[in-house]
Amino acid sequence: MTAGTTAEQVGRARPSSGPGGAVFVPADPPRTGHVLLWGAVLPDVGDPGRARVVPPPGDAVREVDARTLPVADALPILLAGGADPAVAFWGAATRLALGLVARGRLLPGVSPAGFDAWRAGPLDTDDASRVHALAAAMPAAARAVPEPGAGPVSLPPAGPLLRAFLDAVADVLPRSPAGVGPFAAVAAHPVPHLRDWADEVAAGVDAGVRVSLRIETDESATRFRAVVQVHGLADPTRTADLDAVWSGAAAGFGPRGRVDALLGVRRAARFWDPLHQLLGQAVPDRLELSDADVTDLLGPAAAQLAAAGVAVHWPAELRPELSARAIAGRGSGPTEFGAGSEPFALDWELALRGDPLTRHEMDELAASHRPVVRLRDGWVLVDPAARQRARDRTLGPVSAVAALGAALSGEVAAGDERVPVVTTGWLEELRERIAAPPTPMSAPEGLAATLRDYQLHGLGWLDRMTSLGLGACLADDMGLGKTITLIALHLRRSPLRAGPTLVVCPASLLGNWEREITRFAPGVPVHRYHGSGRSLPDGDGFVLTTYATMRRDVERLAAHRWGLVVADEAQHVKNPASGTAQALRLISGGTAGARVALTGTPVENDLVELWSILDWATPGLLGTQAEFQARWADPIADGADPALAERFAKLVGPFLLRRRKSDPGVAPELPRKTETDRPVGLTREQAGLYEAVTAETMARIAEADGMARRGLVLALLTALKQICDHPALYSREPEPLLAGRSGKLELLDELLDTILTEDGAVLVFTQYVAMGRLLQEHLRGRGVPTRFLHGGTLVPEREVMVEEFQRGEVPVFLLSLRAAGTGLNLTRADHVVHFDRWWNPAVEDQATDRAYRIGQTRPVQVHRLISEGTVEDRIAALLESKRALADSVLAGGEAAFTELTDAELTDLVALRGSAT
Repeated sequence: MTAGTTAEQVGRARPSSGPGGAVFVPADPPRTGHVLLWGAVLPDVGDPGRARVVPPPGDAVREVDARTLPVADALPILLAGGADPAVAFWGAATRLALGLVARGRLLPGVSPAGFDAWRAGPLDTDDASRVHALAAAMPAAARAVPEPGAGPVSLPPAGPLLRAFLDAVADVLPRSPAGVGPFAAVAAHPVPHLRDWADEVAAGVDAGVRVSLRIETDESATRFRAVVQVHGLADPTRTADLDAVWSGAAAGFGPRGRVDALLGVRRAARFWDPLHQLLGQAVPDRLELSDADVTDLLGPAAAQLAAAGVAVHWPAELRPELSARAIAGRGSGPTEFGAGSEPFALDWELALRGDPLTRHEMDELAASHRPVVRLRDGWVLVDPAARQRARDRTLGPVSAVAALGAALSGEVAAGDERVPVVTTGWLEELRERIAAPPTPMSAPEGLAATLRDYQLHGLGWLDRMTSLGLGACLADDMGLGKTITLIALHLRRSPLRAGPTLVVCPASLLGNWEREITRFAPGVPVHRYHGSGRSLPDGDGFVLTTYATMRRDVERLAAHRWGLVVADEAQHVKNPASGTAQALRLISGGTAGARVALTGTPVENDLVELWSILDWATPGLLGTQAEFQARWADPIADGADPALAERFAKLVGPFLLRRRKSDPGVAPELPRKTETDRPVGLTREQAGLYEAVTAETMARIAEADGMARRGLVLALLTALKQICDHPALYSREPEPLLAGRSGKLELLDELLDTILTEDGAVLVFTQYVAMGRLLQEHLRGRGVPTRFLHGGTLVPEREVMVEEFQRGEVPVFLLSLRAAGTGLNLTRADHVVHFDRWWNPAVEDQATDRAYRIGQTRPVQVHRLISEGTVEDRIAALLESKRALADSVLAGGEAAFTELTDAELTDLVALRGSAT
């Protein structure tokens, strides 16, 4: 193998031992470069072969087993890192490259061979310093492929090799398989005719220097000028004024110094028009600035130049030192924060070096017209935004709820900027009041129950929030008594003649609500607004309806005056664009005195679901969905700023009360809960069907892309899960033979034999209605009494089934997870069987809580049936090891896996082990 080449196909690589290495090997165009790995870091992917390298500690060239990966495929491996120094180095380089791309540091160009190529740039001072420091830290193993040619062995220089890698990553990421044409498609496109254009776009980027502007002024601050400074990219400490570089007096810039500096000025002029004047000068080193130029540099021009990598340096005595913050709470505030509250303004407070300006100083600042103002015996630079704030004096108008949100989070939006907020007066008192822990409240008259301490605290909190006209989300664990707490709140508000309470809930919960109200608030009218011939009653009391009925009768319900609107199982409105969510908003728009959301899972998938619930309960608190996504959801998901998550918790904390069964003192009387994964082997029929479907569908997936591929992946996962349940479920057999064909069914029979012998009762959940019907038929054949509740079960039938099970008339209750996973009270059960996995722990926990809730007196055993060696096995292991990440990674179910590569998908679904 010739020195300098990287790999030669020789069949499968042999196991490797000893020190490892990783090297980036550039190519033209950059995206066609690849990463070579060998030794202890030899991966299982990539093209196997042999490579000539110079492993440390010596300089002897030797051949090693190696793997060659395209840059795009190598990035996840490098990001994962490891103990090997070379892999760790290229992992750091990958993170640097991704950061540059994420910030838009991309330039179109033409490669030396004439192909379209993206490059990383322009680099600002910090970027250049990071690149320089990283190149200096490059270990020998990270560049151990010798350069081609005769003579002594030599390795590539670190700086150019690192820069080539950054360009390769920049050239890979903006492209997609669906891209067409230069700079979009993955394939190389010859574009030599664009070279002059690309050179103009990138003028100064490849020159090895960058330029900056140093602002100077006279003692009276009447005249300003910008002096051009030149900085070496390879060595950020090498700095000189352009006139010294031009004359050759500045050392270290080489014979191209003058040309490089001119290219830097030309490029800077593209981002700030006044710099074009420099290009007409004999020496483009300094520019006299007008007041308008200085004002521009204090505003948008500075951001434009910074984005181009051109910094602006102000004199120490004139640096902008004015800060701004909003003062909220002066004067008298609103008596409540509901929809009818009046908007008001926040006051601007400007400070010089932290000391607030007086009213007279604010007047002087507002009246000034120059970019510098004389304040406190000194000149102060004033940007346009500060001057405008001095003139406006107020920020707003803002809604009362938005002002409260600013007080809680400590900041407010001012255009594209966020400024700190200081609360005072009535708003500070209110902030302290609602941010304080909830205090218990005595049970209201008419409540035929004794509330637990945590329920009394919840009642006090709900009363505090609703009396202010603020909404709330009670997000206690399922089974902790949210319903009775809400009934107590209604009784608490009744003497105020607030009006009737509308409860919107899933159809399966109508009966539960009616029974609970009748039991705990005897004498309080309760009316079902559901079914044919429905009508709205006069007077106070409870009106119960379903989400489906609400959507159909939204105008009629919206015209009624409600004292309180309750959204039970509020995760039903987590999609703000759905008809259900929009109908609920319309009903609560102007005639509802207060709003309360009840849910055990305020966040199943992402924070936008929490926004949807809280934006219904307290509109305006979190801004629009787009504002919330940009300000809170996306940055918190990135995890880059832990302080941001703390500020968000302070903002939503007063509106969200969350207690868990495991919290000290919440439900000490609850018995223990034992959760067990029950592995079960596939039958030979299941195993053969599993492998056949996997092979056939993976072949189709390999030839598909885009939405078609995603659909095939979802279809494959669904098919495999159904095969794991029972072959008859997958094949949709009209008259199936059930016994002896499913390992899960055999294990369920064994479990039921034991449970029923011990006079136990069991809930069996499945996500497939068809599987529930098969189980019902199978158990009927064995003489086991069962009931089956699913989405098609009518409300009266549901209530009868629940009562029969709770009375002990039937020991086995089959349930569709989607239709019966929330709201039901089934404490007769002491066993819960998950026949198949939903792949979302929050949803499974909700289903389990049908039995494990207040009122349960026996230990509860949870059995999760998992087919060994299958995709179910791998997902179960992932859920167990990464349960904390399950909401963000796996909560979307199978859809979370549609973006896996073919190799990753094959590893996920491949059948391991043998059938029984």
